[in-house]
Amino acid sequence: MSLLLPPLALLLLLAALVAPATAATAYRPDWNRLSGLTRARVETCGGQLNRLKEVKAFVTQDIPFYHNLVMKHLPGADPELVLLGRRYEELERIPLSEMTREEINALVLELGFYRKAAPDAQVPPEYVWAPARPPEETSDRADL
Repeated sequence: MSLLLPPLALLLLLAALVAPATAATAYRPDWNRLSGLTRARVETCGGQLNRLKEVKAFVTQDIPFYHNLVMKHLPGADPELVLLGRRYEELERIPLSEMTREEINALVLELGFYRKAAPDAQVPPEYVWAPARPPEETSDRADL
């Protein structure tokens, strides 16, 4: 029995060390819910950002590069990515507090937001609707 204790203790220690790294919110998009996604905003409070350096770096340095992604300051709000539809209806809220800057950037790109080369760069025509796709061309004569 004493032979099993050290490996078991070692496994428990390893699990305790790995758990926080894997516990970061790994958001998986529900594409059925997000079918009308056209824009997003990051809602946060400046005071909250001071303690969340990763989120602050994303907000201050990365948001200006994304098309259809804006920042909105709300007093006392925890940082969240709010996904919006065509009529600005809220589709989803994703907490950002536990995410790294790299994870947030990867998520925004996975959601289909276009990242410009520079904050004031033009958006190519095929990405103007990003992350949504342009409405499908429908013919008035679909029966023909």
